[in-house]
Amino acid sequence: MIPPPNVTGSLHMGHAFQDTIMDALIRYHRMLGRKTLWQTGTDHAGIATQMVVERQLEAQGKTRHDLGREDFIKKVWEWKESSGGTIVRQLRRLGASCDWSRERFTMDEGLSHAVTEVFVQLYEEGLIYRGKRLVNWDPVLHTAVSDLEVISEEENGHMWHMRYPFADGSGHLVVATTRPETMLGDSAVAVHPEDERYKDLVGKEIALPLTDRKIPIIADDYVDPEFGSGCVKITPAHDFNDYEMGLRHGLPMHNIFTVDASLNDTVPEPFRGMDRYEARKRIVADLDAMGLLEKIQDHKLMVPRGDRTKAVVEPYLTDQWFVKTAPLAEEAIKCVEDGRIKFVPENWAKTYFEWMRNIQDWCISRQIWWGHQAPAWYGPDGALFVARSEEEAYEQAAEKYGKPVQLTRDPDVLDTWFSSALWTFSTLGWPEKTPELAEFHPTNVLVTGFDIIFFWVARMIMMGLKFTGEVPFHTVYITGLVRDENGEKMSKSKGNILDPLDLIDGIDLESLVTKRTRDMMQPQLAAKIEKQTRDKFPDGIPAFGTDALRFTMASLATQGRDIKFDLGRIEGYRNFCNKLWNATRFVLMNAEGKDCGLETTDLPLSPTDQWIHSQFQRAAKETAEAIDAYRFSDAANTVYQFLWGTYCDWYLEMCKIPLYDESISEAHKAAARHTMVGVLEAALRLLHPLMPYITEELWQKVAPLAGKHGPSIMLAPWPEADMGSVDAAVEAEVGWMQGLITAVRNIRGEMDVPPSKPVSLLVSGSEQALARIRKHEALLKALAKVGEWEVLQGEAPDGCAAGVVDELRLFIPLKGLIDLDAEAGRLEKALGKLEGDLAKVRKKLGNASFLDKAKPEVVEKERAKEAELAQKAEGVSEALARINAARS
Repeated sequence: MIPPPNVTGSLHMGHAFQDTIMDALIRYHRMLGRKTLWQTGTDHAGIATQMVVERQLEAQGKTRHDLGREDFIKKVWEWKESSGGTIVRQLRRLGASCDWSRERFTMDEGLSHAVTEVFVQLYEEGLIYRGKRLVNWDPVLHTAVSDLEVISEEENGHMWHMRYPFADGSGHLVVATTRPETMLGDSAVAVHPEDERYKDLVGKEIALPLTDRKIPIIADDYVDPEFGSGCVKITPAHDFNDYEMGLRHGLPMHNIFTVDASLNDTVPEPFRGMDRYEARKRIVADLDAMGLLEKIQDHKLMVPRGDRTKAVVEPYLTDQWFVKTAPLAEEAIKCVEDGRIKFVPENWAKTYFEWMRNIQDWCISRQIWWGHQAPAWYGPDGALFVARSEEEAYEQAAEKYGKPVQLTRDPDVLDTWFSSALWTFSTLGWPEKTPELAEFHPTNVLVTGFDIIFFWVARMIMMGLKFTGEVPFHTVYITGLVRDENGEKMSKSKGNILDPLDLIDGIDLESLVTKRTRDMMQPQLAAKIEKQTRDKFPDGIPAFGTDALRFTMASLATQGRDIKFDLGRIEGYRNFCNKLWNATRFVLMNAEGKDCGLETTDLPLSPTDQWIHSQFQRAAKETAEAIDAYRFSDAANTVYQFLWGTYCDWYLEMCKIPLYDESISEAHKAAARHTMVGVLEAALRLLHPLMPYITEELWQKVAPLAGKHGPSIMLAPWPEADMGSVDAAVEAEVGWMQGLITAVRNIRGEMDVPPSKPVSLLVSGSEQALARIRKHEALLKALAKVGEWEVLQGEAPDGCAAGVVDELRLFIPLKGLIDLDAEAGRLEKALGKLEGDLAKVRKKLGNASFLDKAKPEVVEKERAKEAELAQKAEGVSEALARINAARS
C-alpha cells in the first residue's frame, strides 16, 4: 500500500526514497511470478487543500463564506480535477509500476462509503462519542489540528513570577508562568505533596488576582519542586498537563478564549475581546501596578505552531468527536507482541508499544468544510442521530419524535487520518466482499516513515483488526529521513532542499535560484540562500536521470538510518548507467549476427566463462537474500560490484582474447559469446527492480541474442541462483590470476609506465603458481600488458619494482622502461607538495581554538584529509625509493 500523498503535494526526496523501495519490492516479487498489487492513490488532505482554494478565493476578494459550503466544495472538486494530480504524474516519472487503473482518492465514492460505515459501526458500539475535551486549536484556521500538524520549536521568551495572595490576607505565593494571559482561567495552584515549603498550605485558598474568584492550593506529584518557585498555576482548559490534573482533582474548566484566541466573555470586562498577546501586556502591567509582579526572567521555551499558518496553537476546550482507542489498542498491541506484524528495523516496535500503551482518545473532528462530513444530525431538542444516510437519520428521528421533524447536520468533517486509517481495506472495496479484498488482504509490507507510526501505522492496525478481523500487513519497513550531504535536515529556510525532478531532468542555475527563493518573506534569508545556491551550483544541476536517482536511493537505504544524499554519489551512478550502456554496445557489436551458441548443447566453456557464471550465481543469491531481508543497500552494492567490477572490468576484457584471437576455434568463440550475452541478459534482470528504464531498453536488445523473448523485462522471470553450478576451484584459479594482474597494474601505475608500453616480468614461486601463469598466459599478457615473462633464477637484478601475490614474488625491471631521472624529479615534486599540504592540515588540527570552535563534522573531515595525505605521501616516498634504487 503506497502511503497516499496529499493531493496538494509534489514529489520530494522522501517520496523518491520510499517509492524507490516500494517499486523495487513490487518489481522483484512480480518477476518471481507472484501476483502483485502496488495500490496507489492520493489523500484529500483536508486542511491543506482547503487552504489552497481559500487562497485562490482571497485573490478574488472572496471568502468561502461568500460562496457557502456547497458551492465552496464544488470549487475544491474543480481544483482537484484540474490541478490535484501533479504528484501522481511525478510518481510515474519515477518509474512507479503501480496498477494505475486502480488509483483511489480518499474522497471518492467507495472510500467515502467505507468511512461512513466505520463511523456508524464505531458509534453504535460506543467507540465513537462526542464530548468536551482539550485539543490543539489553530486560531487562524478555526479548527482542531492533530499533533502531526503542530511544529514545536525552541524560541526566546520570558518567565513571569507573579504573587498570588492568600484569600485570608496572610501573605502570598509566587507562581512562575510563561503565559500570564491564561491566569484568568486558573482553577488552582499546585505544589508537590512532599515540598516542605508548602505542605501546610495545601487546602488554603488563593484570591486570584484581577478576578473575583477564589481558587484552592492542591498537592500533585506532577509538580516539579525544582522548577521556578515550586508553585504551578493550573489552567485545565488551556494546558494539556493541567487538563489531566484538573480531571484528577475535579477542578472546574474555565475556557477563556474565543476561536480566534481573543479573550471571551467569561473573563473580567476590561479584558474582553482583547487578543491574547494584547491581554498579556495588560495583565502584566496591571499586576505590576498592584505590586504583584515579582520579577521577569528571560527564558527559552518550546512554542507550538500550526505547520500551515505558523500561528501559535492553543490548547482549547471544545466539543469534538472522539474515538475511544484503548479497547482498539489491546489487540493492536498483541499482534506486534506475537509476531503477526513485524517492524523492520525491530527497534521501532518499542516506539510503537510506548505510544500504544499510553494511548489517549483520538479527536477525529475538524472545523473545516473539505472532508468527510460527520454522518450525524441533530433534532430540534439537540438529540443526536448517527446514520448511514440522511434518509436513515430522518427515519430514526421520526421514530423518536413520533412525527417528521427538521434535522440539522453536524458541520464538522473527519480528520484526514481517519479515512487514511482504512486505506488497506477501503481501497480494495470494503465493506463489499470483493475478489481483490480476498486476494490481497492482508497486505505483505508497508513502507513508511517513523514520524507517522502512531498517526497512520498504529491506526491502520487498529482499524484493520476491527473491521476485517486480520492484521492489515505483516511487515512494516520504517525508513529514515533523507538529509543533505552534511547530515542536515532538508528545509526551505536552509536552502538545501533538492527536488527529485531537478535531479532527473537537470535545472539551470537561474531557474534553481528562482525556485529556492520563491515566496520567501525575509529578503535577507532569500539573499543568503541565493548566494549559497550560486556558490554550490555555479552550473546548475545536471540531468542524472531516473535510474541514477533510484539506484542512489537504494544504495543509501541502510535499515532505519537517515541517509546523507550526496550529489557525488548520484553522479557516480549516472556513470554506472553509461558504463552499462557502453558495455552492452560492446556485447551487441560482438554478438549480433554471429553464432551465440543457441543451437549447441555442449559448448566448450573456458575457465573464465565458468568463472563468470559462478560469480553470477553468487551475486544473484546475495541480491535476492538482501531484498528479502530489506537490506536494499546490500542488494544495490552486490549488483553494482558484479556488473561494473566483475563483468565489465574483468570478464569483458577477458572475452576479447577468444573474440579477437583468430587462432581460437569458432566453438570457443561461440561459447564466449553465449556466456557474454547470457550473463548480461540475466544481470539486467537482476538490476531491473532498482533501475527499470535502462534495463528495459537494454534487455529488449540483448534478450533475443540469449534466446529470451517477452513484452517487457518486468514480466521476465527473476534470475534465481543455481548454487549447484558454483565452481569454487575455477573461482580460486581465476581469482588468483586477477590478483597477479592487479599487482602488475599497480606497479605500472606507481611507476607511471605508459599504458601502451609492455613490461617484462620476472617471477619466483611454487610450481602450482607457475603452472597457473602458463595456463593463463594470454590473460596476463593482454590484461597486464606483459610482453614476456620468465622464471627468476637466483636474485632479482637491481632497479626492479617488486610485488607479492600469495607465495609468488614478481619483479619488473625499470631500466629502459621509463626515464628514471624525469620520474624521480616528478615524484620529488609531488612528495614536496603532499608534505606541504600535510603540514598545513596538521597545523590546523594542532590549533586548540579551531578544535573548540569548529563543528565536529568539520574536524572529522580535516582528520580524514590528514590520513589521506599521509597515505599518499607514504606511497610516493616508496615509489621514489624504488626509482632511486634503479638509478644507482
